[in-house]
Amino acid sequence: MTIQEKFDLTGRVAVVTGGAGLLGREFCRTLAEAGAAVAVVDLDADAANQVASDLTRDGFRAQGIAADITDPASVDALTASVLSTFGRVDILVNSAALDPKFDPDAAARGIAPGAFEDYPLEQWNAALNVNLTGMFLVTQACVKQMVAQGRKGSVINICSTYGLNGPDQRIYIKDGKRVAFKPVYYTVTKAGALGFTKYLAAYYAGTEIRVNALTPGGVFNNHEEYFVANYSAKTILGRMARKDEMNGALLFLASDASSYMTGNNVVVDGGWTAW
Repeated sequence: MTIQEKFDLTGRVAVVTGGAGLLGREFCRTLAEAGAAVAVVDLDADAANQVASDLTRDGFRAQGIAADITDPASVDALTASVLSTFGRVDILVNSAALDPKFDPDAAARGIAPGAFEDYPLEQWNAALNVNLTGMFLVTQACVKQMVAQGRKGSVINICSTYGLNGPDQRIYIKDGKRVAFKPVYYTVTKAGALGFTKYLAAYYAGTEIRVNALTPGGVFNNHEEYFVANYSAKTILGRMARKDEMNGALLFLASDASSYMTGNNVVVDGGWTAW
């Protein structure tokens, strides 16, 4: 098999949750360009359909699907839709996750948003529900189909460097003043996603169902200058990532190029975790 053939996804079907997000959009296009048919799954129906429409316009096979990944019935419906349209599931990218949402009441009391001491239980529970339970439900549904198809497929869980190390809260200081904290749920759920990755990889020993993690570093998304400077100073490459810089690693994990890899984690962080 040539190197081009190893990365070729022609004939395969990929499901991408959070497919209308900053990285999700990139992942959908990457998989489509490599030959896969792509199910763009997102809570936002209009956004999912727009991503799919853009791909279809450019000559790729894509379907937008609105789904609440925390709802088992919604997850069943999304997998049924994928199978009705494309007939199979070969690749799952678990990219859906809650962004940090801070407590305005705490901020009004002079407490920096995201502070652990006052972090709201309802936001903690919501994050666990999306970032872990949602991943569990979608993976369970898609892997059933992979098993039925001959026990072969690739599952990719999108994690974070904050699942490897505790956040350096100093990067959220602006002009000497604390403006925010990275909230507790983010590290906890992303570390949990890594545990889920290893569990599933071991569970499917003896099959060709591979489960790996992709761990991005900070990706620039119109951040304030103070944050970009603080973050960049902690990376070996001296900058934040561009949104397209995870695509090569994603394709590697989705394709036969990583056929001897499971239960592992590809870290693309500009050197953040190397020192």
